Amino acid sequence: QVQPVESGGGSVQAGGSLRLSCAAPGITSDTCGSWWYRQAAGKQREWVSSISLDGNTAYAGSVKGRFTISKDKAKDMIYLQMNNLKPEDTATYSCQRRTGYLCAENYWGQGTQVTVSS
Repeated sequence: QVQPVESGGGSVQAGGSLRLSCAAPGITSDTCGSWWYRQAAGKQREWVSSISLDGNTAYAGSVKGRFTISKDKAKDMIYLQMNNLKPEDTATYSCQRRTGYLCAENYWGQGTQVTVSS
């Protein structure tokens, strides 16, 4: 199974926390890294965070300091810990794998909904 599977979404109040998971065989060994994106209703999909093969992380400015991406090689899981959630974080969150030559083959999960109420 190449396509990742996300889980962990839900509804929380502002200030709350959620941890999203992304599972796929071998995902933590992808040389192109692993990526989280989100898409709010009526808006374009935006990059949220990514983690490289050697564990380097990057975050969008809007989530930096609140979200933490990590991976568990033993479980082949990518996590996105989301703290101090805000209503503007409401979106469908999707995990992306990039494989193949020049990382040109992209595989998306089905997404998991995160809803933050004020």
